[in-house]
Amino acid sequence: MKRFHRITFIFVLALLWSCEEKLEPTPVPTPPKAPTAITLSKSSLQVEAAGGTCEISVTSPFIPQVEKPSWVTVSSGSFKDYTVAMVVTAAANDSYEAREATLTFTATGATPATLKLTQAAAEKPETPEETDAKLTNAKASRQAANVYGFLREQAGKKMLSGVQSGGTANNNDRVNQLFAMTGKHPALAGYDYIFLQYSPTPAGWSWVVNYGDISAAREQWKNNGLVSFMWHWNVPTSRDAWEKGKAGDFDGYGFYCDKTSFSITNALTAGTWENEFLLQDIEKVAGYLKLLKDEGIPVLWRPLHEAAGNYNVYGANGAWFWWGRGGADACKRLWKLLRDKLEGEYGLDNLIWIWTLDATVGAEKDYAAWYPGNELVDIVGVDIYADDTAAKERQYQAAVALSGGHKLVTVSECGNIPDPDRCLSAGESWNWFMAWDLESYPLNTGAYWKSLMASPQVLSREAMPSLK
Repeated sequence: MKRFHRITFIFVLALLWSCEEKLEPTPVPTPPKAPTAITLSKSSLQVEAAGGTCEISVTSPFIPQVEKPSWVTVSSGSFKDYTVAMVVTAAANDSYEAREATLTFTATGATPATLKLTQAAAEKPETPEETDAKLTNAKASRQAANVYGFLREQAGKKMLSGVQSGGTANNNDRVNQLFAMTGKHPALAGYDYIFLQYSPTPAGWSWVVNYGDISAAREQWKNNGLVSFMWHWNVPTSRDAWEKGKAGDFDGYGFYCDKTSFSITNALTAGTWENEFLLQDIEKVAGYLKLLKDEGIPVLWRPLHEAAGNYNVYGANGAWFWWGRGGADACKRLWKLLRDKLEGEYGLDNLIWIWTLDATVGAEKDYAAWYPGNELVDIVGVDIYADDTAAKERQYQAAVALSGGHKLVTVSECGNIPDPDRCLSAGESWNWFMAWDLESYPLNTGAYWKSLMASPQVLSREAMPSLK
């Protein structure tokens, strides 16, 4: 028996030994070697003007860093075996020129790689050969029609010089300062109903505002200059503030969104105190505009300025002014209400209506939503505050595209003045520039002003014909 057990044990051992000989050892995977150069699955990408994303595969010793322009973003997925999927995204190209970028992928210890990205240009809208021949008000005064016709004739040839009034915003102090500096008056003088609630100020006040005094505008027009009025529209924060305003206390008034909670939506709703206030203010400004009408003075009229372009740029509902806080539709309703009241109810036929854009970068995509329409606008203006005097292609193209080329365009406000020679050479047919003041903008030196007013591309008041 013992012998049998021994033989069995030996047999099992032999069997196990033979099985071990036949088993293949499990292979140990060889880890991939870290690359010494970055490689990309594609060397170039093309993106449509509307923007888009493309995926590439990248091998690199680490997830690479990417040098790129601001209009491109790059994100990466999971990193395994020195390979990562990366997504390249291009923002929309709103310009009318294609653009290119070279993206450089870098990682420590590896030779960098480059990717060429090409993006198509936005399609340029078809524009009519000429701007609209007539004002949108079929009953416009002869003088208003004359001014508009003259502006059409000058478009693309010359720019009119202009300066905004300071102080009470109803004087020719800066007009005369410019004459003292250059020997010429601006072709266009800008005034502002910013202090409408103070006009006329109570007796005994040392600071007097009276828009019933139209002597400044009369002098400008009499000497063949043009007249522009805007309206920084002050409103009360509450009904209580309005009641105090009736007694001469206007501390509760403002026009910036952070200074008043006045609701444009309520103001457009009949039966609210805001609506009552709004209609009374429109009646008041109509009375002052009628004084100009009665003197045969046409007005380049620029209310509700800079609503288009700054909504939400300064945070949620962060428009500069209360008339932009309610969004595009409410602002357009207010624009139409103003036209219906001033032209229809109060019979003002001397107004040339200017719709003004804010020039904030990136706001162009929202302009169309805010535009009241070609039937309600005569001229499109852009307020431009830049650190240079170069031509303004982005702003110009946006302004032209907004109306499909039907409307004249103008630099309705500016800090440093865009050089008219450079603008016209670039094909920009701005009708005029309106410098906001004579003190605040470093490039508007005395020498620059003198060169502007002496330029054959710039019209002064002295060079203006009578449009009466």
